Amino acid sequence: MIRTETKNMVIGIDISLGETTCAVVDIRGNIIAMSKFNTCEYSDVNKYASVLCNEIMKLIDGSCGIENIRSVGISAPSGNLLTGCIENSPNLPWKGSIPLAAMLRDRLGLAVALGNDTHAVILGEYTFGCGHGMKNFGIVAIGNGLGNALFTRGKLYHGNNGFAGELGHICAVDNGRQCNCGRKGCLERYVAGPGIVLTAREVLEENDAPSLMRDLDQMTAQAIAECCDRGDELAIEVYRRTGYILGIALANYAAIVDPEALILSGGVSRAGKWLLEPTLKSFGEHVFPNIHGRVKLLISSMNHRERDILGASVMAWGVKEYSLFK
Repeated sequence: MIRTETKNMVIGIDISLGETTCAVVDIRGNIIAMSKFNTCEYSDVNKYASVLCNEIMKLIDGSCGIENIRSVGISAPSGNLLTGCIENSPNLPWKGSIPLAAMLRDRLGLAVALGNDTHAVILGEYTFGCGHGMKNFGIVAIGNGLGNALFTRGKLYHGNNGFAGELGHICAVDNGRQCNCGRKGCLERYVAGPGIVLTAREVLEENDAPSLMRDLDQMTAQAIAECCDRGDELAIEVYRRTGYILGIALANYAAIVDPEALILSGGVSRAGKWLLEPTLKSFGEHVFPNIHGRVKLLISSMNHRERDILGASVMAWGVKEYSLFK
């Protein structure tokens, strides 16, 4: 049978620790409709999957109709594109290996691709952002956690088991801070949001000088950056220490993969110069001499929520089509 119709829309889903966002995305990357709900309200993953499917069907019914939807793409922390599972996420409320792609395929009757959230970030940057046109580059997404992804020769690198991209869990400090993954000294415990808060508390304990940070109702990486904007020397020291450690990690990473660029994204990257300047300094001091000056450090200019949805939609276009509604 010759098919003449073309399904020209997909569903993109971004699962983060705070909220889940789902959207209908057309073939040109336009977001047609979007909704969101609280991820952590649902400690039972079966209940979560049912709520997610209900949200998806409401979006479809209100915008384009199921007959126009080709497939679904999901960006998730600790997602594995090779298995379609969320694998032992240290931060999400569901433990173990969660076959979420299969769960949604069974409920929706559509093909589903599920991958790591940083893989969605790099696909979004490659297709729509500042990675466009590059063949060899990496992204480092820094928020409540830290992950990375690598494009090499124009293709996303998954690793042997689908777990490539866990830069946040390299050891930055021997026998250092306890990490949610069970190990100590992981990079994300020093440069991701909660780690920056721990550094701030250390700086305040070491020094009795006045600081705006002492009066914060809620200590967050963003609030600390705002104190930097107001000239708070102790807050600036927090980001100096953060950038120093991050610069070393990026220098080691660059020495291994020799990229055109490393793109910083995520909420912590919005600290701007307070993070970037000490990171660049440390990177320059520690990077392999043969690639010194040849690797660009960039900050993503895309809206992170839209980029992650669009990256998930790229995954959806790449999965083999399957539908109960042909």
